[in-house]
Amino acid sequence: MHRRIIVPSALAASLMLAIPASAADFTPGAPGIGDSYYPASGNGGYDVSHYDLRLRYEPATDLLEGTATILATTKQNLSRFNLDLGLKVSEVRVNGRVAKFAASGDHELEVTPAVPLEKNKEVSVVVRYAGKPSEFKVDGWSAWARTPDGGVAAQEPDSAVWWFPSNDHPLDKATFDVSVSVPAGHQAISNGVLQSQSTALGRTRFNWRSDKPQATYLATLAVGKFDITTDRTANGLPVLNAYSKDLGANAGAARASIERTTEVAEWLETVFGPYPFNSLGGYVPNVTSGFALETQTRPFYSPRQFANGANVSVVVHELAHQWYGDSVSVRDWKDIWINEGFARYGQWLWSEKEGEGTAQELADYVYALRGAEDPFWTVKPGDPGPENQFHGAVYDRGALALQALRNKVGDEAFFAILKGWPKQFAYGNARVADFVRYAERVSGKPLAELFDTWLYQPSKPAASAAGAAGVSAPTAAETRARAGAGARTGAKAATAGEKAKAAAKPVQPKSWKKIAATNTVHERDHGHEGHGGH
Repeated sequence: MHRRIIVPSALAASLMLAIPASAADFTPGAPGIGDSYYPASGNGGYDVSHYDLRLRYEPATDLLEGTATILATTKQNLSRFNLDLGLKVSEVRVNGRVAKFAASGDHELEVTPAVPLEKNKEVSVVVRYAGKPSEFKVDGWSAWARTPDGGVAAQEPDSAVWWFPSNDHPLDKATFDVSVSVPAGHQAISNGVLQSQSTALGRTRFNWRSDKPQATYLATLAVGKFDITTDRTANGLPVLNAYSKDLGANAGAARASIERTTEVAEWLETVFGPYPFNSLGGYVPNVTSGFALETQTRPFYSPRQFANGANVSVVVHELAHQWYGDSVSVRDWKDIWINEGFARYGQWLWSEKEGEGTAQELADYVYALRGAEDPFWTVKPGDPGPENQFHGAVYDRGALALQALRNKVGDEAFFAILKGWPKQFAYGNARVADFVRYAERVSGKPLAELFDTWLYQPSKPAASAAGAAGVSAPTAAETRARAGAGARTGAKAATAGEKAKAAAKPVQPKSWKKIAATNTVHERDHGHEGHGGH
């Protein structure tokens, strides 16, 4: 009888052959998607196509119960994957089978399916969970705001982990169905179109659908008692605005602003091209915050945005984001300029349209307003750093860069770029570098030096660079007029020093105060100059 002797190396090889190749290389998905500012945000290994959220919320106790069904496609052979969620999970199923799960970190949910998942396969994940969102905090802050009659989820760059499990990063966009049961007499507001609502046994269920890809931070939920107005645009899109019933003195100004949403959107279509989504609107809950946010199709506004009266400029800003930030989203949070610089420039163009100061006058004012020693100029809009992501320079210096571009390439090419960019990258993601290349292609001009000067240098562009970009300090005539005005104010004639001081001040465009009123301290303030009209 012959015995086959297998040497160790041959034995190892034969054992490897005995293990299916598809089982040998299953690995966990990464706990982060790779963002340079927020390494823990998002997850690797899969791509979500749809979220179906079925929720029940109790305003009196802040208890949220949910069943989330997530449809995704694997991008690698997965032995385990992560979701982002801060509430307590009771059960997870993957492809219908019970899966193991464990919580880790601040908001990581580690899911181990009963059977490893092969690459490029469609997967369904069902997560049952519950908790009080207001009791969950990350680094001491919360994206969930309690209101006297309910609660609201709205914040940037994170808000999803407070109310549904997700791959929480703009790189993984998906469509949404959000169904919410609340006590009768309350409403639930979310993104997209209200498909239906029904009341039974003292509760009302609202079913919302957002049918275009949507970043998770742009998903919103508001439960409370609202006055709701509805309409349709000339093109048939549904318009829904919601106002908390207890806005007090701010109620009239809020309505006077947000009821112009359709008008603003139709004007923005002439600037940025066709509106990219299935509905329009906005909502104002009774919160104490001061910011606004471009939650997709239905921007969130704090009542304090209207404390000094109506302000359509903030509506322009948030609606401009529907093209720049929502349809075309950042690939990495360091690319925030392709959101905020353009939304701010939209406000400048609205000012120009309304005869309250041209974009050129606003650019000249921003350039002249701060001296070279001002820390404002040390912030680089093209890569501001996480601590300065919502710094005023990303907005104002960011818009100044666009006026420099407009002067460089001319209006025809500039507005072709503004319309073409949202079409080129519709429902996707892009970087600042992608915009630079796109602008060069459309204009036929080399633009790297211009963008480096205005977006990436941590200093005020020199007068020579500003002049070359068509940006300047006030003219001599303007400074003389300012000096004269200074001399005429008060009971006594101004001194020579006062005249010089008045002459040094740049001439403020009429729209500036309305635009500046959208600048408030960001909710996640870390001691830097923040911005409230995200």
